[in-house]
Amino acid sequence: MVALAPFVSSCLLLPLAVQDLCSHHRRRHESDALREAISQIANDSREKQRKFVETIELQIGLKNYDPQKDKRFSGSVKLPHIPRPKMKVCMLGDAQHVEEAEKMGLDYMDVEALKKMNKNKKLVKKLAKKYHAFLASEAIIKQIPRLLGPGLNKAGKAYDNMSYALILPCGKFPTLVTHQESLESKVNETKATVKFQLKKVLCMGVAVGNCAMEEKQIFQNVQMSVNFLVSLLKKNWQNVRCLYLKSTMGKVYRVF
Repeated sequence: MVALAPFVSSCLLLPLAVQDLCSHHRRRHESDALREAISQIANDSREKQRKFVETIELQIGLKNYDPQKDKRFSGSVKLPHIPRPKMKVCMLGDAQHVEEAEKMGLDYMDVEALKKMNKNKKLVKKLAKKYHAFLASEAIIKQIPRLLGPGLNKAGKAYDNMSYALILPCGKFPTLVTHQESLESKVNETKATVKFQLKKVLCMGVAVGNCAMEEKQIFQNVQMSVNFLVSLLKKNWQNVRCLYLKSTMGKVYRVF
């Protein structure tokens, strides 16, 4: 796959019809490499079984980007299959949502529990580290800055009265849940969503599957993740230096 870079670059100088043919061959090679990597990861997992289900991560290296000068992209996409079923989600809820969360066995906090944190920065940070994601009722999300205090501002909080977007200290956005929505569906949607965000370095990683999934499901998740990432890049595939797949305890496999 390393030889693809000059191959793709040379395609840019060719007529459109030939470029289309080049793109077709590139996509076919990528698909073959991806299927082979997924198959290898699945085999490795079967041969050396762990006491837990390994997560499969897509590792991305970018090029021709200057994080200091270029606009930093950020975007989220919902994958067809949940990559991390055991992802920890907490509901910051009103009375109705707390009741629903309790029935589901979902962790939750109500207004009183948030008040007891007494705007303590260490407690707020500990809360953020305990969970992978947060959901919040509309009545609660409006009160979070007041309940959790100014410590959030120093940690990079951004609050907008229109979108109610809140960043907790570890950069986690509580997702708004209304009473017209199914809480269970919202939890599954949150677990199936991955986020791509360019920060100070040209590499990133997202969970795209686990070793208990079917190979076809992993392929679909990776394919959607990569296509979405490429759509965020200013020069699309020309900004992709390399793509790797790796299970938690397994080998690294290059797919592009």
